[in-house]
Amino acid sequence: MAQTTKNPVVLQQRVVIPNKHGEKLVGVLHDSGSKEIVVLCHGFQCSKDHRAMVNLATTLEKEGITAFRFDFSGNGESEGSFAFGNYKKEVDDLRSVVEHFAAENRVVTVMLGHSRGGGVVLLYASKFYSIRAVVNTSGRYDLKSGIKERLGEDFLERIKREGFIDVKNRAGEVKFRVTEADLMDRMNINMHKACQQIDKDCRVLTIHGSADEVIPVGDAYKFAKIIPNHELHIVEGADHGYKLHQAELASAVLQFVKSILTQDNGAGT
Repeated sequence: MAQTTKNPVVLQQRVVIPNKHGEKLVGVLHDSGSKEIVVLCHGFQCSKDHRAMVNLATTLEKEGITAFRFDFSGNGESEGSFAFGNYKKEVDDLRSVVEHFAAENRVVTVMLGHSRGGGVVLLYASKFYSIRAVVNTSGRYDLKSGIKERLGEDFLERIKREGFIDVKNRAGEVKFRVTEADLMDRMNINMHKACQQIDKDCRVLTIHGSADEVIPVGDAYKFAKIIPNHELHIVEGADHGYKLHQAELASAVLQFVKSILTQDNGAGT
């Protein structure tokens, strides 16, 4: 739909997909013509234009692998309202993306998520067994952790008392509001249990930076212990956004995706 740019081998196309709530999800399809698609999912309060999302899509397209990076509802260009505890809704958004491409006789073979997006793709795999592989990049193992860093030490008392917490920037402007329902949505997700429900035939790669300052690298080792068909790649020295380690991140993802596609082609799928 609207506005396309072309390079010698890939068509980059803006795609709009309605989710089940009637909101428009906006994404960019790096279309190499392959039937198989890798879907890239951004993290908390981020977008499809995050450096890692763009770099990964570009890396894949250069290898003739179609990639789709999109904005979850309430983020970037997509419609809807941002919410602190939108994990389940983002799983629904992801399902809408998969169904959209299935209707075009294409298949989402691998889905990758960064940070919160890593949690979303793992939750998706625990619910829908059709996905062949997922890449959990810097995902959080315990969703009860990391909250006080954003909301303050007394977040539970405050939200019980006031019903919400406004998160502000340095200028004192409200970035987003966290309601008690939003908070409970997040805290009630049991990632450990969800990961145990991932089909053993679904391959999972966890990538994490050893110097991640947002989500500790120990979370990656916890995923490795409980997910049945799991590979672990620690990027030494990398921070949460892989600022100085984009090349190693892209290389690890590309190698994994190629192994999945080779496996599928070998099986005649």
